[in-house]
Amino acid sequence: MAQGPQPLMSLDEAWSRLADALSAWPPAVCRQTLPTDQALMRVLAEDVVSTVDVPPHDNSAMDGYALRLSDWQRAGGVGAALPQAQRIAAGQVGATLPEGACARIFTGAPIPAGADAVVMQEHTQRAAQGEAGSDLVTFTQPVQAGQNIRRRGEDIASGQLVLSAGRRLSAASLGVAASVGRAELPVFALPRVGVLTTGDELVMPGQPLPPGGIYNSNRHTLLGLARACGAEPLDLGTVPDHLDTTRAALRDAAQSCDLVVTSGGVSVGEEDHLRQAVLAEGGLDFWALAIKPGKPFVFGWLRRADGGRALYMGLPGNPVASLVTFLLLARPAIGWLAGEGWQLPRATTLPAAFHWPKPDKRREFLRARLNEAGELELHPHQGSGVLSSAAWSDGLIDLPPQTAVQPGDRLRWLPWSELLHPAWGARQP
Repeated sequence: MAQGPQPLMSLDEAWSRLADALSAWPPAVCRQTLPTDQALMRVLAEDVVSTVDVPPHDNSAMDGYALRLSDWQRAGGVGAALPQAQRIAAGQVGATLPEGACARIFTGAPIPAGADAVVMQEHTQRAAQGEAGSDLVTFTQPVQAGQNIRRRGEDIASGQLVLSAGRRLSAASLGVAASVGRAELPVFALPRVGVLTTGDELVMPGQPLPPGGIYNSNRHTLLGLARACGAEPLDLGTVPDHLDTTRAALRDAAQSCDLVVTSGGVSVGEEDHLRQAVLAEGGLDFWALAIKPGKPFVFGWLRRADGGRALYMGLPGNPVASLVTFLLLARPAIGWLAGEGWQLPRATTLPAAFHWPKPDKRREFLRARLNEAGELELHPHQGSGVLSSAAWSDGLIDLPPQTAVQPGDRLRWLPWSELLHPAWGARQP
């Protein structure tokens, strides 16, 4: 394969080509059923339609007294007193409210037949009448029909679609599923993402560092990102810089993974064998991106022994470039494989608190964090090898090519949370 300079591809074009490739790729959407309380951050495989009303009955929104508005009005309005006829706790069903009486009621308890308002206890005064008589309750504030009553089905109606297939389940989603009586949920199996690092210089943390060696940070970063994105990470170890060994490692990885991610070895150096190995074991679609950090990038596929294919992405070896390209390109692919469709992160705009006088010709992703004034503060070292800048920051500034920055300029802002879990919903490519 010729190893001359490659034309740079814009990130938007790379996203478009990746979406097109994935549209013809069968997602790894094997289904399984999990207890609702174990389905956090999994992707829902089927719509959830409620078979009940939520709440299932009219109930009190607070502790207080249920009454009939007309009884209160006949008794004189503000300052009127009504006898307490019964006490209704949550989980109990009271008797029909007698005319001219009220009922002590607690939050969540069903409204007794005949009552049409609840007065919070702070707006009442209670006077005991002794063992033989009912307590008298004086109402010190105006009363309106329907106040402090949660109506049956006001949250969810029977037959209503409450959770759509393809959404990633948050804690609130699990609560909604439980509120309509779902003890189990059908979800897609986690896509298997294998992480293979390359380089003779890499040393595992905890081992002595030899001359010329560096500790393997990419392995831990990428495995952590895969897990945080909702995949099942598979540690494929480190492969030395030899073509035959690299080919064998990729061949083995394809058998057990839906997506194989590597770091390093995708530039044009004499010891960078990954592109040649991928061509021999599968195929390539595009590489060389017009972004900084993250220029050397490879997308392709690997053959499986059964005739199937695994996706392949080769990320740069520099730690920040590896992290950035994973979030921008591997993360959308993982979402597709997980069954949630094609999603890209949604940027907000925030003001800059820094100067950036020397823009690059490539689209830049700068590490920054929010200061107390809600402005973007830039890390002083933006090199692609400065991984500590990513740990320091709250996210990435998405800066267009050839863009200088002055304090106060509004910039596109991508927090880590949005990069990991895009919030704007799925779009099928």
